[in-house]
Amino acid sequence: MDSIQSKADASDQALQVPPVSLADINPPEWAVNLIAQSPIASVISDPRLKDNPIIAVNQPFIELTGYAEDEILGRNCRFLAGAGTEPWLTELIREGVQDHRPVLVEILNYKKDGSAFRNAVLVAPIYDSDDELLYFLGMQVEVDEGNGGIFTARRSRAAQLVKTLSPRQLEVTKLVAQGLRNKEIAYELGLAEKTVKMHRGLVMEKLDLRTSADLIRIAVEAGI
Repeated sequence: MDSIQSKADASDQALQVPPVSLADINPPEWAVNLIAQSPIASVISDPRLKDNPIIAVNQPFIELTGYAEDEILGRNCRFLAGAGTEPWLTELIREGVQDHRPVLVEILNYKKDGSAFRNAVLVAPIYDSDDELLYFLGMQVEVDEGNGGIFTARRSRAAQLVKTLSPRQLEVTKLVAQGLRNKEIAYELGLAEKTVKMHRGLVMEKLDLRTSADLIRIAVEAGI
């Protein structure tokens, strides 16, 4: 009970900004679909709304954290923080969001029942065709306590996977990891958008990935 109360107290301090009303949350269908089929716990947040609240969440995230969808939407991701959450890692995430760059850390968070869990957290920006920041993608993979080697293993595996890509596929994947969509990638590489879609599809097939969110995760884990 004490651990649960400590978690609640820490969360109260982290949640000084009230959640955004659910009535103000209306994510586009493509943003919802970006994470809907991913087996990885994922959310989409909107930096254009106050305190960068979560506007979309998938079922694996609900199952991982124990919170219902209506308890998650409208809140900043730090609502999972608690007494044992490492402040320096929270700051790394904050800096990544502030600088609009992908960030990957292993951090201690807390589930609804108050139990702590260590997880690899990825946050990556998503841009529109005018290079304006639209959303942030957030993904979490639980890591067994005392087995942090899994985190390193995931990064090593991701690095090995991207080595199987052709130079052009690697270029496309790098830009996907930077949050660019097909139209912007086509512009950056001087390709037709149809060609970008073809390369992206080949990468998804080669790496056996189900969603674009998973492609972003692999790219960031690989450090490209």
